[in-house]
Amino acid sequence: MARVSAKRQITLPIELCAIAAIQIGDEVETYVDRQGVISIVKKIPGAAKGLLKDIPVNKRLTDEESLQSALNT
Repeated sequence: MARVSAKRQITLPIELCAIAAIQIGDEVETYVDRQGVISIVKKIPGAAKGLLKDIPVNKRLTDEESLQSALNT
């Protein structure tokens, strides 16, 4: 079982790193959901390339209006 160090660091077990293909020096992103579950995701350069290409854009909206519109749906 992993423990949190005094510096709030956690060592990932080698078995989990092997499953997730995480190597020394890889970059990871962390997320916490509303139930307090922490997810660690290996960052893969270019993984999101083209992800938003088919999303229609309304150029009449400001960034703030667009954000509010997304939050209200």
